[in-house]
Amino acid sequence: MSNMRYVILQLNDQLQYVEMPSDYAYQLSALNLRLNKEVSKLTVPDKPVLPIAVAECDNLDLLQESAQTISGLDYINELESSFASLDETEYPLISLLTEIRALQAQLEQWYEEEAV
Repeated sequence: MSNMRYVILQLNDQLQYVEMPSDYAYQLSALNLRLNKEVSKLTVPDKPVLPIAVAECDNLDLLQESAQTISGLDYINELESSFASLDETEYPLISLLTEIRALQAQLEQWYEEEAV
């Protein structure tokens, strides 16, 4: 099994623990920061509500039974879906989708190679 890294995201008082291949964790954190910066510029009324990346770590021991990790690919698939469904006409949404889909493609390839 390859080294995994965890990106910890916070939305209000809730934490999400996204398990990422260590080579891609930084990309998710950077993407999250960029999306949080740009989401306010969207003109659609139902903007995606995004958590904020608050930390990354190599090892994660969850101490609450209700806490679970989320696969990085599952997380990025949900993120892509939430942005792809927007009917944005003013902001160049395609630039954000391109960044999301680039990481999505890298993760899909990584998971395919790991499954072999």
